[in-house]
Amino acid sequence: MKYYEALQNSKIKCILCRHYCQLKEGQIGICGVNKNENGKLKNLVYSHPSALNVDPVEKKPLFHFLPGTLALSLGTVGCNFACPFCQNWGISQSKNIDTSVSISPSQMVELAKKHKCSSIAYTYNEPTIFYPYAKDIGVLAKEQGIKNIFVSNGFESPKVIKDMANWLDGANIDLKSWNEKYYKKVLKGGLEAVKDTLRLMVSEDIWVEVTTLLIEGENDSQKELEEMAAFIADELGEYVPWHLSAFHPDYKMKDHDYTKIETLKKAYNIAKKAGLYYVYLGNIALPQDTYCPNCNELLIDRSGYDITLNKIKDGKCPKCGREIEGVW
Repeated sequence: MKYYEALQNSKIKCILCRHYCQLKEGQIGICGVNKNENGKLKNLVYSHPSALNVDPVEKKPLFHFLPGTLALSLGTVGCNFACPFCQNWGISQSKNIDTSVSISPSQMVELAKKHKCSSIAYTYNEPTIFYPYAKDIGVLAKEQGIKNIFVSNGFESPKVIKDMANWLDGANIDLKSWNEKYYKKVLKGGLEAVKDTLRLMVSEDIWVEVTTLLIEGENDSQKELEEMAAFIADELGEYVPWHLSAFHPDYKMKDHDYTKIETLKKAYNIAKKAGLYYVYLGNIALPQDTYCPNCNELLIDRSGYDITLNKIKDGKCPKCGREIEGVW
């Protein structure tokens, strides 16, 4: 895939995300890491990760994707959003690229193998902005039987989504709000674009889980939660897991209240009423177990990020035989 389109007067249009930045010679896009250099798009963070860890895949969070396995997780500096509550703002809102750190795609795959990781997760900041690097890693990983995960704000261009369907196995997409004005004014993104991304990913058979960070007074109204739940159930599928996560003060919102348990439970009940099979409450000490939607058998028992019990066999409930949606 070519990641840009040539325009007149040596300008180019970046087509990695839906900002579609039009860049003059030498200009860098909104994300801070993609540059017009000699009429071509140069990804400035290629091979230069700023964060690299081995995490439980549950931390992404992905609960229906190889539970109990490890994911080699990497991110760079830069982002195409400006969320005031970002938990990784130290890298996502930075433009300082440390070129002294250099890990090639093949070296990254070898690291995953060395640490016995079943997947590689592109996360911490927005992976769409380093898609050329992620794809080169991902294609090699796929050849080695290692799966690939995007943890994303969902602002990918449709062309990128079509392209990633060839190598990406799973994604956790943030549905940050149900208010287009909030998305544009505060987050510097777009709700309709994120909804379109979610639809496209599901249609391309990428395993999708959705996360909403509940911030009281921002995105937790009854109407907003009901409409989000209905969208997931009706347009994505009742089987798509929804992670409802508690907010803790960070970055530019350190004076905001923590999310109350009552708020999370209200959202959970709304989600279940909408018909969603798998709803999980995150960032808080409450059970996050998986039950069979048919017979209510306990299938996966989680304690934090640890799996203490996994009864799923061949992707099915051992009691009633119902297929449990996910990547097992």
